[in-house]
Amino acid sequence: MWLYIIIGIVILLLLLTFLIYNSLIRLDNKVEEAFSTMDVYLKKRWDLIPNLVETVKGYAKHEKDTLTSVIELRNRNYDTLNTNEKLNVNNKISEEISKIMIISENYPEIKASENFRNLSKQLTSVEEDIANSRKYYNATVRMFNNKVEMFPSNLVAKIFGYKTKNMFEISNQERNNVKIEL
Repeated sequence: MWLYIIIGIVILLLLLTFLIYNSLIRLDNKVEEAFSTMDVYLKKRWDLIPNLVETVKGYAKHEKDTLTSVIELRNRNYDTLNTNEKLNVNNKISEEISKIMIISENYPEIKASENFRNLSKQLTSVEEDIANSRKYYNATVRMFNNKVEMFPSNLVAKIFGYKTKNMFEISNQERNNVKIEL
């Protein structure tokens, strides 16, 4: 009799372990899918940067520091970066793009440039896509992290080496209020 109870408990524990493990796999795949979607938009922005910098460079020659900073970030090989490096570099690029847009406000001839207006429009569209995909990515990361950290799934996650993942957060500069002067 006791043998059947022990066998039943072991089978139940194994079944629970398999279910938790499969849910971890499912959530991990969702995080990968969400990042892949966001990565497409990050790459689009990555590819727009050289054109934007060249356009601004022609008008704002003495804004060299900001432009150099963006170029240095952009010159990294995107395809060789891991997920966390892509998130970190793109946070820095967001800050630098904001600086470029501020520079453009100081130069009416830049804003009047058809090329700049076109690039700015494309960049705005890509930024909206990044923001939307960031929401989805962060939601899937939150679900995955909850599963990795909550009992009893945290035991299975630890056994199989699952760790929490980083969210794609906004930079400190993006957190500040926008100052509008009329």
